[in-house]
Amino acid sequence: MVERLSARGLVFEYPGPLRALDGIDLEIREGELTVVIGPNGSGKSTLVRALAGLLAPSAGQVLWGGADLGTATERALRIAVVPQFLPALPDVRAHDFVLGGRYAHLGRWGRWWGAGGEDERLVQRALEQCDAADLGGRSMATLSGGQRQRVLVARAVCQASPVLLIDEPTNSLDPEHQIRLFDLVRGLVTEGRAVVVITHDLNLAGQFADRLVVLDRGRVAADGSVEAVLVPEVLIGVYGPQLYFGRFEGTSSRPFVLPFHTSP
Repeated sequence: MVERLSARGLVFEYPGPLRALDGIDLEIREGELTVVIGPNGSGKSTLVRALAGLLAPSAGQVLWGGADLGTATERALRIAVVPQFLPALPDVRAHDFVLGGRYAHLGRWGRWWGAGGEDERLVQRALEQCDAADLGGRSMATLSGGQRQRVLVARAVCQASPVLLIDEPTNSLDPEHQIRLFDLVRGLVTEGRAVVVITHDLNLAGQFADRLVVLDRGRVAADGSVEAVLVPEVLIGVYGPQLYFGRFEGTSSRPFVLPFHTSP
């Protein structure tokens, strides 16, 4: 069986009860950039945490190759996660924080004696890929929000897992670094990884996604190509009418969607 990450009938309820996920069926495919969009409270971040095995579903399953996700170490070898933020910043150098992404690969003795030359090479490569090579010697606590986000992505890249889940990575990034990050993600997809990105930016989603998944009130409202999803018939029912639909001119000729204020 092909080792793919998938959700089957996934339900998650917060106390209340608040049903954040309501019967999600989703398969994450290698060599594909899946971008998940949807309004606030639609279940996007909950979906990332459930897919990563960080939340136990109320019903349904998250599977790897048709079987359970496995132990914490097995999950780390299969799935890397970039959260929106860290609840507490570790007082460590950014280099050492990124090196922590190699933990599952080191084995028992490697964790005791430390990383080897290959691990160090991968750390430096990940920092360079994420435009964070100059941050390696700095404490995580001294980094700006955008710098911290690039280091978080570098740690996940260094983890070298076949699936990468990224939750709203561009929130703290300026436009140049937003594009660089999505270029990096596209390169990882070209190498064969499966990447899922959560974003509110419909414009970036339209430029880079292979596949768009729209969540609305915990359910999949649409799942398909950029051309099929970034259309008024799909999005106005989810977001409301405050949208402008257009198309980029040039070789890509992809649709785009922007927030647009309409008079009452």
